Amino acid sequence: MHRAGKFPIITFEEYISIALDAPRVVGIYPEIKNPEHINAHVKWPDGKKFEDVFVDILKKYGYKGSYLSKDWMEKPCFVQSFAPTSLIHISKQTDLPSIFLIDDVTTTTPDTNQTYAEITSDEYFDYIRQYCVGIGPWKDTIVPVGANNYLELPTDLIARAHAPDLQVHPYTYRLENTYLHYDFHQDAYNEYDFWINKMGIDGLFTDFPGSLHQYQEWTAPLNSKGSHKIGKGH
Repeated sequence: MHRAGKFPIITFEEYISIALDAPRVVGIYPEIKNPEHINAHVKWPDGKKFEDVFVDILKKYGYKGSYLSKDWMEKPCFVQSFAPTSLIHISKQTDLPSIFLIDDVTTTTPDTNQTYAEITSDEYFDYIRQYCVGIGPWKDTIVPVGANNYLELPTDLIARAHAPDLQVHPYTYRLENTYLHYDFHQDAYNEYDFWINKMGIDGLFTDFPGSLHQYQEWTAPLNSKGSHKIGKGH
């Protein structure tokens, strides 16, 4: 607690400014965090909800457009949340792409109290695709990990999500040996290769974006100018 009050917390608008001030196009991937808790304890002006204020800020800085549209490509933005009602709410105010985050198999959704089985069913995927372009599950629920820290057989979650054209952006990829399963021999690039090329994910969350960028640079084919084209990954 000796550091309490010494360091300010970056605001959402300051976070956006870092992306907009960059010398190249830098996308953002903000999360609507604990909206049910915030809306229960914060009274916003004009009867607005946390989600409304969130979208207002995105619009203020020109974030708009459906996935891969001209507007979106100029200022890329994905919106993420574990709360499906929040994503449904903001879908009525913006056409920015959303990703429905999915927690562990033992955890229910924070707003609707739905089980993992319910929100990963084919019927629910058909429903949520009206409001989201994809899902963001914890990677260890896609490929379970045994007590010996080796991967077990993959589930069919990616294939079932892809069937109704949902993207899959698992989380969270880290470089520390503690988080690298033994199959990857303490090499994060082996893990990236497994998930991107074998499992066929469409994007991913990592705490070490520099390592993912280097992996993509080293593995992408050379283009006509002699530089590398960046593959998928967020």
